[in-house]
Amino acid sequence: MEDRQRLNNRYQLLETLGRGGMARVYRARDLMLERYVAVKILREDHLLDPTFQDRFRLEARAAANLSHPNIVTVHDFGLDDGKLFIVMEYVPGTDLKTLIQRRGRFTPEEALPLVIQACAGIGYAHRAGLVHCDVKPQNMLVTPDQRLKVADFGISRALASIRPGERTDVVWGSPQYFSPEQASGAVPSPASDVYSLGVVLYEMLTGSLPFDATTATKLARLHLAVTPPPLGEALPDASPALEQILIKVLSKEPSARYRTADQFGRVLQTFGNARTAPPLTSTTEMASVTAAPAQPEPGAQRATHPRTIIEPPAQPEPVASPSANIDWAAVGLGLLALLAVGGLVPFWVWVYFVYNPPIR
Repeated sequence: MEDRQRLNNRYQLLETLGRGGMARVYRARDLMLERYVAVKILREDHLLDPTFQDRFRLEARAAANLSHPNIVTVHDFGLDDGKLFIVMEYVPGTDLKTLIQRRGRFTPEEALPLVIQACAGIGYAHRAGLVHCDVKPQNMLVTPDQRLKVADFGISRALASIRPGERTDVVWGSPQYFSPEQASGAVPSPASDVYSLGVVLYEMLTGSLPFDATTATKLARLHLAVTPPPLGEALPDASPALEQILIKVLSKEPSARYRTADQFGRVLQTFGNARTAPPLTSTTEMASVTAAPAQPEPGAQRATHPRTIIEPPAQPEPVASPSANIDWAAVGLGLLALLAVGGLVPFWVWVYFVYNPPIR
């Protein structure tokens, strides 16, 4: 039985966690370190392409160097008995796609913390020079305590090296989340991951994808040329600021989006903080708010709101006392001058009598 076999005589496969077009995932036990892990075994037909094997090893090594609370850690990878596998951290919980299917819609208060965590993990990879290339809710695992971890870094880039005859079937595995440049076959960038994160957020808030079609070709055309439905059509009470953020991240041109997932995450964090901030209820609290406006992210929309300036109550002018206008320094100098002049009178009288003695 396949799910009871061992890989490299170390990983005991216990149960199937999921399966897709390119791999099957198992919960397994690491017999050497005595811990549970997740093992992803890729399709056997990938082994026929040596280019893919080489690229897979390079991408797996790069992914294994990523260490972040919001990224599924890669422990090991290898080839055993004709099976190419990668060993990852086992994350209890379920993937975000399943949660969306169960719940339908998330409120902004529920969706933003999860997407911000995804931005943190993917942004960390961007700083390390890695692009995920396949951001989708199926690759986001959510634990019971609402910790989100992004999985499958590097696997999609390795799959891109498969010979043209197989590339279409694999790369278009999740075309609903691909950026326009990926749909056209261009090299993805961090802004491509930002676009995919925007699609995920849109789906969480509305319960549906911005674009849907029966074929990959039709989806590609939609991503390339069609503007997604405004958020307000599905959510009439949606915040205009949040709608503007989504319009920006779903722009067709990569240069019009936020450049990295880190930047997108900071914008969402700022929006979330402003949304949950308590209203100012007292004059003291109002006075504590700085008058300097916050600097927006480049390209972000600045909302203008009327401001009410509360002037402090007028204080009565102090009444000056009569002595308040006396310049005591001037008075002192005057007295000193008077004494000096008065002291010279006897001297001049003596001089007069010296030159004009009285007649006897």
